[in-house]
Amino acid sequence: MYLQSGGKLSWSRPSAIKSSSEYISDPTKPVPYTEDVHDRRTSRYMTDDQRFASRRPDVLVFETDVLSDEVTLAGTVVADLLVSITGTDADFIVKVIDVFPDDFSYSKEDDYPMGGYQMLVRGEAMRGRFRNSFENPAAFTPNKVEHVKFALPDIAHTFLKGHRLMIQIQSTWFPLVDRNPQKFVNIYQCADSDFQKATITIYHDAKNASSIVLPVLPGK
Repeated sequence: MYLQSGGKLSWSRPSAIKSSSEYISDPTKPVPYTEDVHDRRTSRYMTDDQRFASRRPDVLVFETDVLSDEVTLAGTVVADLLVSITGTDADFIVKVIDVFPDDFSYSKEDDYPMGGYQMLVRGEAMRGRFRNSFENPAAFTPNKVEHVKFALPDIAHTFLKGHRLMIQIQSTWFPLVDRNPQKFVNIYQCADSDFQKATITIYHDAKNASSIVLPVLPGK
């Protein structure tokens, strides 16, 4: 599926000559992995409603129209992104999300509002310096369009009719992923002054068509 302008996600390759989306990533104000504050990591983040993240200006959101049929994924998801950054390093976190219908409810007695619930199905991070090789990390050239392609863990999930499929893209996921200073330095020996904001651009045009490769099972 291809990322499109206006936060759309579709099977059609974009035709625009120039089209991109951007956000400012600030490692001093990272996107948290959960909306709540905990003194230790819990497993509950895996079922946390991702609406808290989609409302942030440093998270890009792309979603399909309402699905007219079930879509079952089984296998490896691949993020295939065309990007540029204003710094020399950045992380890329991609999340696959199942968006429930706005009027969804398990029962009239539900205490938790499930309408519009954004369920995290799968998420993974790629440290940009390893985009070409894990053995030979490389800095980004500021403002140059580069290819970042990586696999997410295998998935087995059915998006039901009436739901939407959403992709969220961000550059911090704290503290699941340690903060990247967004500067090509030794992260474990860098100074506070090395941490800097960066503008991250994700391209979605005819020449630079970012996509998410999904392992779709044939329908019945």
